[in-house]
Amino acid sequence: MKREVEISKFLSLVLRHEPGKIGITLDENGWTDCEQLIQAAGRRGKKFSYETLVEIVRSSDKQRFALSEDGKRIRANQGHSVKVDLALVPQAPPESLYHGTVPKFIESIRESGLHKGNRHHVHLSPDLVTATKVGERRGNPVILTIRAAEMSAAGHPFYVSENGVWLTDAVPPEFIDFP
Repeated sequence: MKREVEISKFLSLVLRHEPGKIGITLDENGWTDCEQLIQAAGRRGKKFSYETLVEIVRSSDKQRFALSEDGKRIRANQGHSVKVDLALVPQAPPESLYHGTVPKFIESIRESGLHKGNRHHVHLSPDLVTATKVGERRGNPVILTIRAAEMSAAGHPFYVSENGVWLTDAVPPEFIDFP
């Protein structure tokens, strides 16, 4: 299991942020050839099989990656800092979405809201459990409630990634309920 976690983190790095680190390229929609990925990773000391790759995609609790229908290509579902077009279509969000963070960011969020930073979008969770897991990665979680339906009605578009993460460009502070 530890090895699969290590490979998953490596895949997140090269499929979301630094494909050039191992000499692969992503197409405009973020896809790359599985066999080329496996070979390039192996040349850099990260050896794994196609079967391992498929198992990581299938078993990932966060469903970070997707395989193409023919199983020959792979991409990250969201979270890219490199330019890709995931071909997302605007969706009507639920009444509320959630964002997990930690106390040290609360004042900044109160002042200017949530921003995407180096990523393509702000990531929001459809449930409290997921938002709590996200916040726990950095410490004691603080869960913010985003009034998503109200925000959408005000003209802010929302998207849903293949793994169910809600995405938007920014969340102004007036749409955030703080605990």
